[in-house]
Amino acid sequence: MKFRLIAVGKLREPYLAAAAEDFRTRLRRYESYDEIEVAASRGTQPERAIREDDERIANALDPADVLWLLDREGTQFSSPELAERLRTLADAGTSRIVFAIGGAYGTGETLRARAAVRWSLSRLTLLHEWARVVVLEQLYRSAKIARNEPYHH
Repeated sequence: MKFRLIAVGKLREPYLAAAAEDFRTRLRRYESYDEIEVAASRGTQPERAIREDDERIANALDPADVLWLLDREGTQFSSPELAERLRTLADAGTSRIVFAIGGAYGTGETLRARAAVRWSLSRLTLLHEWARVVVLEQLYRSAKIARNEPYHH
């Protein structure tokens, strides 16, 4: 199964870019992974920014993609639960899961309706740059758990 991450905006902080690159490298030993950054809306009106960011994310999706949308109002998973959900999808023949992280104002209803899963990392509000690193770390952790390898203690 392939993983893709679509994120609005760039990783600007060097320490976050380094952490993300470290987990990308680790994850690619286990899973096919790629990442797309889409430009963030420059609009100051939240409705416009959400609409523009959602369009950019939607344009990067293929019709067959299984979309997991990062959403603070979504479902929270423990690391073992996440590993099991991903393993079940792989066993069912899912070819690619796309994890999408919206912009500063979140995502709109159209993208939420398209999502197979709305995944919440926490009830806390996180910067989308932090969310990207956490998603990468959890995908790596899930790969280790699925193979019964040490890391997840």
